[in-house]
Amino acid sequence: MKAAVLHRARTPLTIEDLDLAHLRPGDVLVRVQAAGVCHSDLHYINGDLTAKLPAVLGHEGAGVVEAVGPGVTRVQPGDSVITMWRPRCGECEFCLTGRPALCGLGRVHSETGGLIDGESRLSLRGSTVHHLMGVSCFAEQCVVSERSVIPIDPDVPPEISAVTGCAVVTGVGAALNHMTGAAGEAVAVIGAGGVGLSAIMGLALLGAYPIVTIDTVDAKLELARSVGATHTVNPTTVTDTNAEIARLCGRAPRWALDAVGAAATLRQAVDMVGTGGTVVAVGLGRAGATVELPINPLVQQEKTLIGSLYGSANTPLQIPEILRLYRAGKLPLERLLGRSYELGEINDAYHAMATGAVGRAVIRMSGPAGAHTLGSAPRLADKSLAPSSTSST
Repeated sequence: MKAAVLHRARTPLTIEDLDLAHLRPGDVLVRVQAAGVCHSDLHYINGDLTAKLPAVLGHEGAGVVEAVGPGVTRVQPGDSVITMWRPRCGECEFCLTGRPALCGLGRVHSETGGLIDGESRLSLRGSTVHHLMGVSCFAEQCVVSERSVIPIDPDVPPEISAVTGCAVVTGVGAALNHMTGAAGEAVAVIGAGGVGLSAIMGLALLGAYPIVTIDTVDAKLELARSVGATHTVNPTTVTDTNAEIARLCGRAPRWALDAVGAAATLRQAVDMVGTGGTVVAVGLGRAGATVELPINPLVQQEKTLIGSLYGSANTPLQIPEILRLYRAGKLPLERLLGRSYELGEINDAYHAMATGAVGRAVIRMSGPAGAHTLGSAPRLADKSLAPSSTSST
């Protein structure tokens, strides 16, 4: 099968014909339909984050199960699924308390470049090719653990399913799991990429007001307004960004979310919130990146800084909930989507991302490239989307 391989950091991805090993117990073979172009993969391409190389990138995917290995019970051939980059063992303290993003199986993926048994199923001319985050969905097919897929309704468009598996659950999850106190309160969101836009949707669903979005690309700010932002600020056009935000909110907001993951934006978020304020950090930076914070204002004003991985979501429950809200027209996820690309155009997709493309690009494994034309959210017959309680990331 064809796949996009990163051989060395700071080099283009190459499309290679890879071999797949026979399925082992617990393995699931997925025919990939769509894969989201996430900034986290760009971190690996640029060398800001490290992984075992060569590796097939891509961790935000959706497709159809083609085959299952011995002992698989959570899915069967023909099931539509979302791939998840954090598996859930179902037995550790974090899984049992509804925090599967912190399950230790995720470290196995990062440390070994394999699946949850630590071994790869991919090879190129007899040499091992590694998995990224246990998914590697920039490919026609991917082999994942059954603990790394969630079955979904087949009528949800693959592009929507793909971006829900990372950007959407990260942004919406951070809002619903950490910011319920923002209902009726002013909120600032830094960054209007896929995660920031998803957070805006979640905050709008909660009833936060105003929702002020900060980004340096005007077209992204326009898109932010279409998904729920009530005010926008381009910091390149104002003298004092924090003062402008306070003016729009009537006072310094008590809530802020940083979807960028840079030291400057995280520090800005902490400075931005007023007394008793809370900052939720969801953006990842380069390995080893740090931020310097003033101690006294943090203590004297009782500010709170929260890290949120994968939206702190209990994914087997919240992924289906998010898709139900989408189907009901409560989350306009189709507005997140930007241009679609073919697998062979993947370097173009990342170049566009790095230069400020608007909307979440998607790699389509079949069909023509070009602008996406999804309409409004489909209203489908009510049916349970809930997967097995141990099928997660």
